[in-house]
Amino acid sequence: MPTSRRALRAAAAATLTLCLTAVAGCTSDTGGDTFTILQYEDPTTAQGQGWARAVEIFQERHPDVTVDFQTTSFDAMRQNARITLAGNDTPDVVEFNKGNADGGQLAAQGLLEPLTEEAEARGWDQLVTGGMQSFARYDENGLAGSGDWYGVPNIGEYVMFYYNEDVFAEAGIEQPPTTLDELEQTMATLQQAGVTPVSSSASTSQGFNQMWLWYSLVSAEADRQQIDDFMFLRQPVDFSAEPWRSATERFVEWTEAGYFGEDLAGLNYEQATVNFLSGQSGMLMWNQGIFDRVRDEADFEWGYFTMPAANLTMGSSGHLWGVPSGADNKDLAYDWIDITLSPEVQNLIGENGGLPLAGDTAAIPDEVTRTYTERFDELVEADALSFYPDYPVPGFLDFIQSNMQAIANGNQTADGYLTALQEFYDEGRAAATGS
Repeated sequence: MPTSRRALRAAAAATLTLCLTAVAGCTSDTGGDTFTILQYEDPTTAQGQGWARAVEIFQERHPDVTVDFQTTSFDAMRQNARITLAGNDTPDVVEFNKGNADGGQLAAQGLLEPLTEEAEARGWDQLVTGGMQSFARYDENGLAGSGDWYGVPNIGEYVMFYYNEDVFAEAGIEQPPTTLDELEQTMATLQQAGVTPVSSSASTSQGFNQMWLWYSLVSAEADRQQIDDFMFLRQPVDFSAEPWRSATERFVEWTEAGYFGEDLAGLNYEQATVNFLSGQSGMLMWNQGIFDRVRDEADFEWGYFTMPAANLTMGSSGHLWGVPSGADNKDLAYDWIDITLSPEVQNLIGENGGLPLAGDTAAIPDEVTRTYTERFDELVEADALSFYPDYPVPGFLDFIQSNMQAIANGNQTADGYLTALQEFYDEGRAAATGS
């Protein structure tokens, strides 16, 4: 993308931020209600751009309402969600993380308003369907997959390898790998050429890349029932058996071989992304969150591919909009969710590579973006998404990231990790299910 387009988008984001920070100067000065939105998306992402337009539409529909658009971070929302939703100054609508460990706990504790009636009356259940509903609904124990709606996603996610075609070509690699063995050979070839094969990170603060690489290897060998048993706590899981053992052993071997780079323990996902965009590595595993950024900022030819020859691909619905039980303006919150699922907002998200759940894929003008979105549609249709590994039990994200960092430092083995994983998961499952 030309620098001028990036500059225009940055200016637009800055204008929106200023407008929403000093919103009285940007809306009707008639003394109406204040509607508070709390979210954690970057304004330059596809979602951020879609929601900027959603704010404009909301203001057009509610000219007497002042919008207070607040931005926090993913980590801060996870850590402070209970305090935020139980406090005296509760937002009217919030973005929160899905899964038993986060959204399920908030639902079970009565901090989120049930949305089932609104979902059925407003047709959200017809726009968000199949596996994309799995983490929108929670039972009385906060377990995902059934019960009332407590959140509404408006995008999907899937994880893939972004790759630098120029780096591949210089190393003599003519095409992306089509099997796990070919992926290993590709990484070895890049390493021999003096290039970090995969840019990654393992910091306990947003060093998500190693966790995603590990779970993508698990997903590659898993079947639907194995993942659903793990994710939804349906049946006990034996982490010493397949696919957990072979995937974890392969992951540790690749880490020790240096295929994911060095000094991972101190890197977060942003640093891994920058390293890839600067041409220092051959590949980067991430999801749609940086598709638009790679398309805009990469000064090299690039492409993408999902984990080769995988049974399942890591991905799910996006994060959720929820309405706090203590919100003052619930009807406005329902209108806001409606707008984020509207064709105009959904198609804008789609044009920027955001994988909308209710958009028109065929209408996306850019061929690369359209093809990328069609791949997501295929995965959803095939029920081939394996979700994210930190969802099943409380504290799982911190536990997994801590072990990813230990593996990166050479302080944890495959056997040690699988043993610890079994103990942590079983304790969490017993607490959640009573068995």
